[in-house]
Formats: sequence, C-alpha cells, structure tokens
Amino acid sequence: MSRRPEIAIIGAGAAGCFCGAVLAERGTDAGITVFEAGRRPLAKVAVTGGGRCNLTNSFRGISTQKAYPRGARLMKRLLAGFSNTDACDWFTAHGVDLVLQDDECVFPKSQDAMQIVGTLLSCLRRGGVSVETEAPVRSIEPLPYGGFILHFEGRPSFRADAVVVTIGGLSSARMQELFQGLDIELVKPVPSLFTIKTDSPVTGLAGTVVKDASISLQGTKLSAEGPLLITDWGFSGPAVLKLSSHGARVLSENGYKGTVAVNWMHGSSEQDIRSWIERQSVASPERQISALHPEKLSSRLWKFILDKASIKENTKFAQLSSRQTGRLCSALLSDCYPVTGRARFKEEFVTCGGVALGEVFPASLESRRYAGLYFAGEVLDIDAITGGFNLQAAWTTGFTVAGSIGNKLNNK
Repeated sequence: MSRRPEIAIIGAGAAGCFCGAVLAERGTDAGITVFEAGRRPLAKVAVTGGGRCNLTNSFRGISTQKAYPRGARLMKRLLAGFSNTDACDWFTAHGVDLVLQDDECVFPKSQDAMQIVGTLLSCLRRGGVSVETEAPVRSIEPLPYGGFILHFEGRPSFRADAVVVTIGGLSSARMQELFQGLDIELVKPVPSLFTIKTDSPVTGLAGTVVKDASISLQGTKLSAEGPLLITDWGFSGPAVLKLSSHGARVLSENGYKGTVAVNWMHGSSEQDIRSWIERQSVASPERQISALHPEKLSSRLWKFILDKASIKENTKFAQLSSRQTGRLCSALLSDCYPVTGRARFKEEFVTCGGVALGEVFPASLESRRYAGLYFAGEVLDIDAITGGFNLQAAWTTGFTVAGSIGNKLNNK
C-alpha cells in the first residue's frame, strides 16, 4: 500500500491557514499539517484593522503598483487568478457578511476579526487539517529523492512531500536559521508600515487630523496623500503609512533620519491660497487673521502655522504684506519637519524583504531550486500599503500555492 502524501505548512498566519483551508476543500488525498511557532494560530489576524480585520480592498482608484511597493508585477499576475472579488466571494460563501467602507476597505459586517479567525479555523477542522502550535520549525532538510524533513527543537522531525513556508515577515537571523543549508536568496527584511517621529513643537497638537493632506520625503520622489494625524511623537495616519511603505528601504538606509514636507492644503495651489486671503481682505479687512482659518484646518493648527510663518495672531487680513503672504503659503504647502526615528503601527508590523521573487516560479510560487517547496504571504518580498492589501496578498498567494499543490497531486 502506498503512503499518502504529507503536506506541511510552516506558519499559521493568514496565508498558511488560507492555503490549508483551500487545499482541504479541494479534497486532495493528502495529510495536511500546519506548524505554528506561537501559542495561537492567526494571532496577527485577530488584531489587524484594530481588531476589526480589514480583509481586502475594492482596489477602486488605485493601481497594483501603488498598492504594492514591492511585488507589484507578480501580484498583478496572481490577482488575475484570485482577486479581491474572489476573496470577498470566498468569505461570503463561508458565512461572513462583508461591508465596503467609504475608503474602499472591506471589513466583516460584524466588525470582529475573531469571526475571520473562527471561519478559517472551522474550515481547517472540517477539512481534517491538523494545527500544531508551539512547534517552531528550526530547519528544512531536502531529501535526495524528493520531499523534506522538518527539524524541530524538543520534538520528533516530520517528513513532508511538499512544504509551504508562510512564516510572515521576520528578522534576517530568523529567516537564515530556518533556511540554513538551503540555497535561497533572501532580501534583507526591514520595517515597512510605521509612523514617523519628529522633534518639533507640532507634537503639541497631538490628536489633530487633517483629512486631506500630503507628505513627501525630501531628496526623493516619494510622496503620499490622505488623512494625516499629528501624534505626541510625530505623524501618523494613512498618508504617513503609505509614505513609510514606499520609502521603507530609503528610510532604513538613512537610519530613519531625514526631512519630510507636509502639504496641509493638498489639492490647493499657491494661487488658490492667495485668492482666499485676498477675498478675506476685501470682505473682512479689519478681521484678525487668527479668527478665520481654511475650512480643512483646525483653529489650533492654523495658529501654529501662522506662528511658523512669523505672523502675529492679531494681524489683520488687510495688513498682510506680500512677504508675509509668501511665508504663509510656504508653511501651508511645504511645511518641513526633521525625521528623528520611526514608531510601530499599533499591534501590526509589516516588513519588506524576504524570499527574493526570482527564487520562485511566478505561476505557482514553487521554489526554482527545490521541487515541492513553496512560499506564500509576507515571507516573500511582497508587501503593501495599509488598507487591506497585505491580507489580500496573503489570500492570493495562499490560494495560488494550494492550487499548484492540488494540481500536482491530482496529476500523479
């Protein structure tokens, strides 16, 4: 009697559990075991989106290139096989009602990430997939005639015919430990989604939000727009997180030092601002400039900007000189702040880097060097801006690997 094939998935995160669930639903005649180093599967999914789980995005109004600073070309190809719409259909078919927010982010209607965790774990249980926690794999040993041996610390080794690595974004040391003895090219992982620290009095305005701002990294062509939040350490919000994602490597190489320029009036030109000031000068020439501010700015932020432009609060609109107006336009459109470090984004932590994309066949995500070894999720050099795109990459790459392994097993 022939031995049934064994599939090992290393990492019980979004990509690993989704891959296991899809494999089980395909009815493959194989044993499937998910090995998780931590105590709980899907621990990161449980806290993503502030505990609400931003499953995916509508992708309306954004290109794949903008959504994925690294891996965009591969993701564009893979999304044709399992898209954001397919992900929504899958979760809906499994009893999860979804809602699309105004910002194009998709969440479970329950607003509870644990519903997603429970759905995936139920699929694994129904499919007979074994999930073993506190089982960190130390190394992967390829066998001469096919298959692999997984080595653990303090437990017996495990023989697998196919191995799927879904360990997420880890440090170079952890990756190198797992891949010791394997000829796998790794791109050094560095933080991707983070907020920016700055030593500036602007932090005294913590809690202030500008719904439509833009921020750029001086000395580069990198910029991002969207809501911007002032915090007690610097800047956060979608605009900053997008910038940190696209500028992850540049900022890392420069030790998280540099200068950012904030455009508080994104969408307005200098002429627009001058025209606004002129209208106020005509309509209310005796009114103090601190008493009337652009609609998108709070009174506190407006007064802070006036101070940066060296304009006294009791200055009247009609008294503004051409030089003062120029300084005010500059402070509104290109307000510069030193970058003095980075801070993590809540409980979530995304890295760029990982297994070089040239190491895998793009259609299957199988290793070019080791038949039967696959990679999915953040362990690949794929990462995205905030907004559900990283989880979509997990669903898409997990589905791709499950399909490839299923086809191989069915064709044997």
